[in-house]
Amino acid sequence: MKYMLLICGDESAAAHADDGCGGWTEEMQERGILRGGAGLRPPTEATTVRVRGDQVLLSDGPFAETKEQVGGFCLIECADLDEAIEVTAKHPAAGYGTIEIRPLWTA
Repeated sequence: MKYMLLICGDESAAAHADDGCGGWTEEMQERGILRGGAGLRPPTEATTVRVRGDQVLLSDGPFAETKEQVGGFCLIECADLDEAIEVTAKHPAAGYGTIEIRPLWTA
């Protein structure tokens, strides 16, 4: 099953942006689990799109007013949720932020 890992943190998590993943990426590639992923630029560079009726409404910056923001994502494929939890717990960001595991819809 495929899962999206949404890597979240507060503003202090930005200090870890250049740390890399400390071998996590390489291990998950060797295990055949990692399918993709990337870090995201800061929320201040975001553009939010909403459509209301016939109008496209744009806002600069993040739409959500929260202290924690999505900073990156990984797409993994695991046998089940237990394996996804094991893989996620090894990710360095789990030590300073929050990682949400979200299963993908399958066709």
